[in-house]
This record gives sequence, C-alpha cells and structure tokens, in this order.
Amino acid sequence: MKAQFKYAFLAGLYFRGPVLAVVFVMNTIFILLGSLGLLPIAAHITAVSLGGVAIAVMLAANIGGDIAIARRMFTAPVAYLHALTPVPRWKTLLAGIIAMTAMDLVSMTFVITAEVWLSFNLAGGGYWQMVWNYLRVSDPSMLLALVLWIPLAILAYYLLTIMIIMFCVTVKKSVFYTMPASGLLAFLLACACFYISSLLQLVLAPFSDVQRHLFFIMISPGSNIAIPFLILLVLLETAGLFIITSKLLERKINL
Repeated sequence: MKAQFKYAFLAGLYFRGPVLAVVFVMNTIFILLGSLGLLPIAAHITAVSLGGVAIAVMLAANIGGDIAIARRMFTAPVAYLHALTPVPRWKTLLAGIIAMTAMDLVSMTFVITAEVWLSFNLAGGGYWQMVWNYLRVSDPSMLLALVLWIPLAILAYYLLTIMIIMFCVTVKKSVFYTMPASGLLAFLLACACFYISSLLQLVLAPFSDVQRHLFFIMISPGSNIAIPFLILLVLLETAGLFIITSKLLERKINL
C-alpha cells in the first residue's frame, strides 16, 4: 500500500511539482516583502495580479496532475504494469484518490490564501481589523463551522467529485467499452451521478432549507447541527461509489 501511495504521488507531483515550486517561491517572496513594507504600491499591485494568475495556473497544473495519476490506471502502456501488480485494485484506487485530493487542496489552499493576504495587505490594515472584530464577536458555533465543518464539507465534496469522475471513467473502460459513443455515455452518467447526489440531499430536509436550482436540489443548512449530517451523507455517497468502482476494476477493463 505504501508503494501505491508513493507512485501515485510521484505521478501527480511530476506534472504539478515545478509549477507549485515556482508559485510557492513567488508568493513567499511577495508576502515577506509585503509584511516588511518593502513593496512599493506598483509592485504590490503587480504581486496581487500575479497571485491571481497563479491561482489559474495552479488549477490547470492540478488538473494535469490528476490526469497523470488516472492515466496510470486506465491508459496503456503504463496501465498494463499497473494492472499486473499483485495488489487489490481498491488499494491503488484509494492511493490515487488520496494523492489527487491532498495535492489539489493543499496547493489551492496555499495560492488562494496568499492572494487573499496580498489583497488585504494592499488594501491596508482596516480589513485585518474588520476580520479580527468579526471573529471576536462571532458566536462560538459559527466559529466552529468556519474552522471545522466548512473545511470538512469542502473535503467531502471534493472527494465525491473525484470519485464520480473515476467511477465514470471505469464504467467507460468496462461496461461502455463496446458501445458506440462511450465517451458521451460516460459524460451522461456523470451528470446523472451529480443529479442523484443532489436528490439525496432531500433526506436532510427536516434539518435545513431546500432550494432548487434548475434541475438540481441543494440544501441550505438551517443550523450548524445539519452540517455534520450533510458531510456524513456525502461521505457515504463517496464510499458507495468507491466500492462499486473497485469491483469494476477487479473485472476485466479494456486499456
């Protein structure tokens, strides 16, 4: 299992690693100079602009890195060696999903946080005081949601999104392989998965407000007690898709 994590991380890091290194060095230099007051206004505006560009570049690099990890499982010739390893497929799938999620969220959290810091610093100290005053007078339950539940909800939904994509690719490579327009069928299956996921949120209707956006159902938790149940529901959906995908991977897939 350790080897599977190692190779999955290396596959994703090979693509996004250089981009992450450049973005990290650039933002770190700007933050240090800005905190010391050594950035002229023109340089500070440039830093904020480059930070915004870095977010888009990092997002593209993360997508490429995730594709590189997925190619190890689904694209020849590397996938042949990957499939022949004497390891249960659920372990390789789990390693790939964790590698994608960890590298994506860590890198995006850094670049977004750096951009927010540079923007606030450019705007002056008033914004920092406003944030501090808000946190100081906020209800403890609101702070708990901000610090714990919201990050966990983002993590859960990110895992679900990646799992839906991996599930649809697996179905395309196995069930839909001999069918015409298999790519279109996989795309429609992904849309159906997201739609079913939205409908399942109706089970939380007693605890929250139900909203409809076009064909999709979304809930707006009426209280912080509903957020843990939402996270649990999303994790259960992810686990169900993970089990089904693992079973399909154990069968013969066409690489």
